[in-house]
Amino acid sequence: MQQTTPTQKTLSSVLEDIQAHNDIPSEKNHPFASGSEDSYAFLQQIAQAADQVSNSLNAYISLPWAQPKLISLLRQQSNLTGTMRSSEKRNKQFVDALQDRAGTIYSEDIPLDPATVAEFCISRLEAWGVKAGMESFKDDGRGGNVTVLLGGKVLVVDVDFSINKENPMRPRARIAGVKTSYATSDDASGASSNTKGSISLDTFLAENIQKYCDEVQKSEDERDAIQAAKLASNVLQQLRYLVMLDKLAEKKDGARVAWFVDTDELCPKVETFAKSEAEVVASALSMVAAPLDIFLLRSHALPLPYLSSPSITFLVYTSPLAYLSCLQNTTVSTARLPGLPSIDVPLSHLRSQLPKIPKGVTIATLSVTPLASPPLFTSAELLPGIASRPTFSFCPQGAEVDHVFPRGDTSVEINLDSTHHVWTLDFTDGGKRPGIMMSQSQMRDIELLITPLGGLHTDLDDVNIMSFNANSWVDLLLNPGKRSARHERYTALYTSLGGLHPPLQLRLTPSDEPGFILERIPVHNIQEVWGILEIVREQSWLNETLLACQWVPEGSEVDETLGMEDLEVMEEELQAVLSGTNAPRKIPVNISLNPPTEADNLFGPSDLDTTPRRPKIVMRSPERFPITGLVEISVTLDETRPRGIAVEVQGAMGLDMSTDVLEEICRRGGTFGLPGRVWANSQGHSL
Repeated sequence: MQQTTPTQKTLSSVLEDIQAHNDIPSEKNHPFASGSEDSYAFLQQIAQAADQVSNSLNAYISLPWAQPKLISLLRQQSNLTGTMRSSEKRNKQFVDALQDRAGTIYSEDIPLDPATVAEFCISRLEAWGVKAGMESFKDDGRGGNVTVLLGGKVLVVDVDFSINKENPMRPRARIAGVKTSYATSDDASGASSNTKGSISLDTFLAENIQKYCDEVQKSEDERDAIQAAKLASNVLQQLRYLVMLDKLAEKKDGARVAWFVDTDELCPKVETFAKSEAEVVASALSMVAAPLDIFLLRSHALPLPYLSSPSITFLVYTSPLAYLSCLQNTTVSTARLPGLPSIDVPLSHLRSQLPKIPKGVTIATLSVTPLASPPLFTSAELLPGIASRPTFSFCPQGAEVDHVFPRGDTSVEINLDSTHHVWTLDFTDGGKRPGIMMSQSQMRDIELLITPLGGLHTDLDDVNIMSFNANSWVDLLLNPGKRSARHERYTALYTSLGGLHPPLQLRLTPSDEPGFILERIPVHNIQEVWGILEIVREQSWLNETLLACQWVPEGSEVDETLGMEDLEVMEEELQAVLSGTNAPRKIPVNISLNPPTEADNLFGPSDLDTTPRRPKIVMRSPERFPITGLVEISVTLDETRPRGIAVEVQGAMGLDMSTDVLEEICRRGGTFGLPGRVWANSQGHSL
């Protein structure tokens, strides 16, 4: 019998390889996850392993199992291969540990001599350029000026340093200017030309390099070496991104310089459209500037070019708490630029505050992403009459905005491996955020937007956003990190700080839809981007509204206030009950999300449904005594309303509250307090 070499597979090794990947969460095992290519490769590995196991078992059927020597040799071989597999497993664990350690950021090795710190900053920029794959040249000019030139195949970056030597013992280096240019050549004549670069890119690079220099040149008791290392890593990451574009621009049969200038061409289009939407939002509220939170609910995402990378970032949604934080920290009112949307939070202040807000903010970055294999979904042109997104309720001119991202042969040979480059919307902020929890129906809407005809536009016939995971997306949202947690109901106690109404005992029934974590999506044009961000905005509104309360599984904690420990009843309480003025200790409120209609099904709308489904929260509570019955309050995300939220109340006799007041309460984060407000204002009672 042929002996097994270390490169050959055995039954045990094949099964162990499969079991090594059993820790992939189901909510991240879909085409719009960062590791979708790895998941698809793992499925192919399972199919191949099944064939190998079947062939091996069939081959062993004909062996003479009655011979003791054969059994002994097989046992010996099994022990040897088991030992080898154990050794390979330990080595793999050791390598994985080293790779995880490689992502650790150590403190910056700043010189102790203050006289050499300025020169150290310049040398670090040279080292970053070389490490990113560029050529570096240094030119010592006159008057203490130093120029560092970083060159690629097409991209050229000139960084001018100004050295202040007023204090010879502590000279300071400052960025005098950054200039980018693109060295191109005419395919016909072969003549070379130097195209001027982007002013926005120049400013972005100058600010990031200057932040590093400022941190490093602080006094020893003020500077943070770890923060300096993070700033250095950020500059290196941006240079690597530019080098990636440089390799794409080098290809003569590709988009060439369009890879660099596309962002600057797109920004005026989306900013002009955002400006028109902000004017409509502000006009509906009779305000000069549109409130940021209402703008995001009614309009399309707010474009923020060069926020954290040489690309464009879209602000999709902010929770009421995050919006209030940005609004309260606004100290200086900056002048409104004519070409930008007029928002109550100045854009310069907003750009500085967003990186400091860890929760309650949904952002998406549009950039070029390298992939080891082609994406599972290939973006196609939107089909009129089939694609229900994007919608333009009050600014129809947005449908006329047309911008297709540079494409062509996006496969580049790097280290003998073919790397594919595609435009993607990244919801993880480069891995800093966990992504967006999405319901299955919303993910299905995104799938239909990208591939309106399903499998007809993909190489895979059965790639659908479907899951047999038992966990609801609500379970995954309220219990992050607990995959097996499944609960029939959740409860929360909503208390009015001003004592306007009795505490509300909220009971939430999760929907049956599975959940997925949305991380990145390949896109083709700006209309796709707007359509996807509309769907994500709706899900983000649902997520953040739920996370505003502290939910616990029903029955997991005993609420002592619901007991009958206080049985003594006073005469005043009896009279209050008889007269109908007694206030209950708690008001029960049953909550459901997106109640299904007759046309809906578990897996979302049909492929040809052109009517977008708006997210809805329905709350039911008892009428105020002596009226019997139920009060039903529906809160719907509706961009046609002045505040982007529609509230409908059924029941509540004698309610003296206008719809505008109810919508404003929801805008301020009091959605789940509406039953208490309605109860307090029913039957002529006022707050």
